[in-house]
This record gives sequence, C-alpha cells and structure tokens, in this order.
Amino acid sequence: MNVKDCIAVVTGGASGLGEATVRSLAHDGARVAILDVQEDKGAALAKELGENVIFVKTDITNGDDTQDAINKIIDSFGGISVVVNCAGVADPGKLLGKKGPLSLAHFNKVIQINLVGTVNVTRLAADQMIKNTPNEDGEKGVVINTASAAAYDGQIGQVAYSASKAGVAGMTLPLARECAAYGIRVMTIAPGIFMTPMIAVMPEAVQESLSRMVPFPQRLGKPTEYAQLVKHIIENPMLNGEVIRLDGAIRMAAK
Repeated sequence: MNVKDCIAVVTGGASGLGEATVRSLAHDGARVAILDVQEDKGAALAKELGENVIFVKTDITNGDDTQDAINKIIDSFGGISVVVNCAGVADPGKLLGKKGPLSLAHFNKVIQINLVGTVNVTRLAADQMIKNTPNEDGEKGVVINTASAAAYDGQIGQVAYSASKAGVAGMTLPLARECAAYGIRVMTIAPGIFMTPMIAVMPEAVQESLSRMVPFPQRLGKPTEYAQLVKHIIENPMLNGEVIRLDGAIRMAAK
C-alpha cells in the first residue's frame, strides 16, 4: 500500500502525534480525515492543508457520533483504507491520593477515551475497509493504534493510563489475527516521552529531566518521528500483529 493512494482517518489529529501524522500523510498525497474534539485546531489544520484534508468533530467514545463521522468520510472520499488512532488522555491519578481513593469516574474516563475509543473507531472503520478492492497481496486496509511505554513500565499515578494502554497493546495480536481474514493489518506503536502539547507546557527543567531518562538519543521524541513510523508501517506489508516501542530504549522509573 502506498501512502499517496490512501484514504486515512487520524483520531486526535488536531494536535501532537496526530497532527504530525496528518501533515505527513497529506504531504505524501493521501486524503486525510481528522477526527478530534478540538474544533478550532482541527478546522484550522484542515483549511491549511487543503481540499484533500477534512475535519469532523467527533467524540470517539460515542458509537453514534463516530458512525456519523465515518459516514461523512465515506461521503467525502468514498472509502477508508488506513486508520491511525492517536486520540488519548494521560490524566494522572494515584490509587490512594490526598483526597482519598481514585474515583471510578476518573478511571473510566481514561479507559473510555484511550481503550474503548480506539476499539470503537477500529470496528467501524474496519467495517468499511472490507469493501475495498484488495491489492496484489490481498490487502484492503491498515489499522495503527497508539499504546505507550507506560503499558510496560507505568509509573506511580499512571494506573488508569497504563491499564488503558496495556489494553491497546494486548488487543493488537487478536485483532490482527481476526482481521487477517479480511485483508486488514493491525499494528500498534508504543511511544516513549514525546514533545507533545502536554509536555510542552511543562517547565524547561522538567523537560530536561525527562530527556535525561532516555538512553539514546538523549532527548524527547519528535512527533515527526512517530509519523515516519506510521508511513513505514503503511507501506511495509509484513508488519502485522506487533507492538513497536518507539522510545529511545527508555525504561521508566517508578516515579
């Protein structure tokens, strides 16, 4: 599959890793739909990148809302061949905090966005991908989900976040095995610490401290490096059913 021939859906595409992915795919000739709740940023990015990029405000935790978004994409582009799920939140919270036990509402919010939202978009997009004409390998589509290094070595205060991302990593192989029958590959990227808007607002001293945790290169990841891996996954048909850590060999400390 060549990126220039793709019709891609990018969740969380208005900022961070998602925005870098949208820009990369559009630059290489793909038609791209941005799904995000950040209406101002999403609409501005679509306008900047031109007619081959659209923005659809979408709550990915809502089945009907997401189905409506998928329908709009089909109306605009005629199909879907790639999904990149970048939407997520990293709200910290200890199991036993200063105000008492972790609230179930907090835990559920993170799980709903990071894990359930990923499944929701994947199921609805895959239902469209199976209608595509297969290429010479029989391939009809590619799904790329986003986990995190925290899925493997989460820190104190990341119980909800780590659980959600471990779920994304854990469903990679069963999804790939099931979707193989339909000519759809499923991969997951597990980034380490990247320079996203969440990190950018932190004090410079904190950013430097985080950078020193990375063995090599000793810096924060660049969103463009995530986007580069997305492109490679799309175009390399033997990449399937695997989680790729993109983290400079970081293994995060307990706190």
